[in-house]
Parts: sequence; C-alpha cells; structure tokens
Amino acid sequence: MEKGNHSVVTEFILLGLTDNPELQVIVFGVFLLIYLVSVVGNLGLIVLIQITPQLHTPMYFFLSHLAFVDFYGTSTITPNTLVNCLREIKSMSFYACATQVCCFITFSVWELLMLSVMAYDRFVAICNPLLYVVLMPRKLCIQMIASSYIYGFIVGLVQAVATFHMSFCDSNVVNQFYCDDVPLIALACSDTHVKELMLLIIAGFNVFCSLIIVLMSYVFIVFAILRIQSAVGRQKAFSTCASHVFSISLYYGTLSFMYLQPKSSHSLDKDKFASVFYAVVIPMLNPLIYSLRNQEVKNAMKKVIDKNHHYIFIQKFLKK
Repeated sequence: MEKGNHSVVTEFILLGLTDNPELQVIVFGVFLLIYLVSVVGNLGLIVLIQITPQLHTPMYFFLSHLAFVDFYGTSTITPNTLVNCLREIKSMSFYACATQVCCFITFSVWELLMLSVMAYDRFVAICNPLLYVVLMPRKLCIQMIASSYIYGFIVGLVQAVATFHMSFCDSNVVNQFYCDDVPLIALACSDTHVKELMLLIIAGFNVFCSLIIVLMSYVFIVFAILRIQSAVGRQKAFSTCASHVFSISLYYGTLSFMYLQPKSSHSLDKDKFASVFYAVVIPMLNPLIYSLRNQEVKNAMKKVIDKNHHYIFIQKFLKK
C-alpha cells in the first residue's frame, strides 16, 4: 500500500526470518524438528506426571502446567511459521493476526506466572519442609493456577484489542515471522502513544512483580540451603532448584530484551531473532531441562520404559 492510500488493512504480510528460498528450506527443517521435540517433550512430561503417583506433588503439578503453557505457546506460533516457509506470500488475515497476538501475549504472561508460582513452591518446600503439605494444599495450587490462566487471558485480550483498535493504512508488511505487538505498533498510522504506554506499563508490571517473587523466593532459599548441615542435603536442595533457575534466566532475559526497551532502542531485525529463542526454542528446552536435570523425573521415565519393555516381553512370550 502506498502512503496516503487510507484503505482498510484486511490482511498482513509477514516477512519471516529470510526471503532466501534455500534458507527457508533450512528454517523449515529446523523449526519442524524443534516443534516435534517440543510437542513430544511437553506432552510426554504431562503424561508422565499424570501416570506416576510419586510425582503427584505441588512441584510436579505446577511443572505439568508449565509444560502445557509451553506446548500452547509454541503451537500458537510454530505451525503457522512452518506453513509460511512453504508459501511465496506469507499472508495472514486481520482477525487471524489479532488472534495470534492475543494468544501469544497470553502465553507470555502465563509463562511468567508459572515460573513465579514454581519459585514460591520451592521456597515453601525448602524453607518450611515440615509445613509444606499444610501450606501448599491442592485447593490452593488449583486456585493459583486458575488465577494465572484468567489473568493471562485478560491481559492478552486487552493488549490485542488495544493493538487492533489502532489504524493500519500505510503498510501491511510485518517485519516478523508471526504477528507481534512491537512490529505492528511500528505499522500503525494512528497515534500509538497510549498503546506503547500500555505495553511498557503492563509488561513492566508483570515482569517486575514476577521477578520480585522469584528473587525474594530464591534469596530465602539460598539462606535456607546454606543452613543445611549435611553436604548431601545442600547438594540435593541446590539440584532441585538448578533447573528452575536456568529456565528462569533464559526466559526473563529474552523477554526483557524484547519488551522492556524504549522505542528508540528497538531494532526489529534483532528482536526477530531474539523472539525465535523465547517463542520457539525455550518451550522446547524447558521439558529437556526439567527431565534431564531432575532425578525423580528420570527415575519415573526409567520405570515407565522398563514396565513397557516387560509388557512387550510378556506379549511376545504369550504369542509363542
């Protein structure tokens, strides 16, 4: 669309990660592999937690919901990106774009809240182990998760409505591989100050509050671990928290880089590649981090595999 032609935008064109056909094939292959690993890892972790009685604790209850959120988040972005890699014109309708923005912001908020809830859970478990069952009853866990889902959806809906309430009339080309708030704001031909302020305040509030909960929880956790007399006990406590700390560092770092910069500092090309990390890669890494670094999860996986091998052996024996 040429500037000054104020026709209503009915679809958006996504630039994607590259316009090189050969590189698009590579991007397709990499994204497909990442998506398959993410789906299998997250859904597998949910199923493993559900079928293993030893994992029916608040910690793994929250972990199963983190896995669901990661599956939801990557499924919001990756399938459409895979389709676009095979298309010459990477178009998305106005309403499909609005839906994707709402869903992705919802995912981002859910991820923050899940990481915060998990940090609080670890704080209670390590600092008050004798009262853990009393302080973290199942009813409270469900209320925390339900509140997180409701709040995240409201934030996503409000932000999406604010974004698509703006006028888009000069260009419909989005410098991103999915519909995202920041490049869409850059396209708006109406006043964007209110939307930019909303984005900065709401994103800043969510990240700040979540980070405060996480930091305070881990300050108390570190002091509690240092008071443990047994070296084995300290090592076990640190091991329990290590995967969560690593996951937190990855997510908060990339999210802050994306959304907590002033407009003058934004580079859409840099943001594009940073968003690949937190929108596509992190949902794949989380189940790997929590399974490979968690002895209880590894033991549960081993039992399931051994049980299935035993079942297959019995079937073969009966057929003979």
